[in-house]
Amino acid sequence: MDRIIIYGSKYGTTRRYAEELSRRTGIPCRNCKEVKSLSSCEVVIHLGGIYAGQILGLSQTAKLLRQEPAAKLLVVTVGLSDPADETNVRNIRNFIKKQLADPLWAEAKLFHLRGGMDYSRLSVAHRAMMGLLYSRVKKIPPEERNSETQGLIETFGRKVDFTDFESLNEITGFLMAENGTNGPDLREQMQNAEVQE
Repeated sequence: MDRIIIYGSKYGTTRRYAEELSRRTGIPCRNCKEVKSLSSCEVVIHLGGIYAGQILGLSQTAKLLRQEPAAKLLVVTVGLSDPADETNVRNIRNFIKKQLADPLWAEAKLFHLRGGMDYSRLSVAHRAMMGLLYSRVKKIPPEERNSETQGLIETFGRKVDFTDFESLNEITGFLMAENGTNGPDLREQMQNAEVQE
């Protein structure tokens, strides 16, 4: 297996992105809990939900990749915050940097997707954490709030879903460019997937 999509997902949004990316590219996807080895992998695409400043499953993937120094790593984060906001992206990059040591950090290609949240499905611990966070950011004067804190206030306690499969186009485009003439033709795989829709 020369390429693999690995995902870490608690509530399903990241899994849906991973499965759609797999469908579009023909690259197999696996839950991070199932992956025990990355031997013979040339490209590893890790999709991870953001929870409390951690990219779910990324530390485990990084540990496995230390045994495969030639493999390329793409990190795809999925979070509630808008990835078009530079402050959000800076924060996410800091989360990733804490989980990846060099040379993985220096060479990893990063992508950011927007997910969703359904407060009714959160675990007790996550609900309590979000409640504490909400109480804290609510005290910030409106003129001092950034888009991340304002978004948390506006969506607190609600079911919101910003999933956008079209945002996968940047990743599939990158994979096609990386694929070049080696291995299966990703463009042909994508076209076949579109015909089946």
